[in-house]
Amino acid sequence: MTRRVHEVMTEKPVTVEKLTSLAEAARVMRDADIGDVLVVDDGRLRGILTDRDLVIRAMAENRDPAETTVQAICSTDPVTVKPGDGVDQAMDLMRRHALRRLPVQTEDGELVGVVTLGDLAVERDPGSALAAIAAAEPDS
Repeated sequence: MTRRVHEVMTEKPVTVEKLTSLAEAARVMRDADIGDVLVVDDGRLRGILTDRDLVIRAMAENRDPAETTVQAICSTDPVTVKPGDGVDQAMDLMRRHALRRLPVQTEDGELVGVVTLGDLAVERDPGSALAAIAAAEPDS
């Protein structure tokens, strides 16, 4: 039986509003021990901001992290999946678009989770090195 995205996704994704400063978004990522946040506007998904975006699009361009908003540098129009989509479909989307994470939205646009490369590694090959890394607790 085909597994569905809702069975492997991380629920309750971490979000920030589009006018959040880059400095605050970085603190949110640090505190949640994650490498990305989903960017929302009134609860609707507008983009995704990764730690790489902070480095490449902000720090390398000498943007002021206290004054620059996530809206200014986040990736917009993220590729998404639905909770009932198959895991194979999510993997195919990630492969075709070279993505490491996919926001999960319901038919009406409600943001309900995120499925990551690590989630899929644990699902597909729990004994793999990537699955072990994804499942490991971070050092304090």
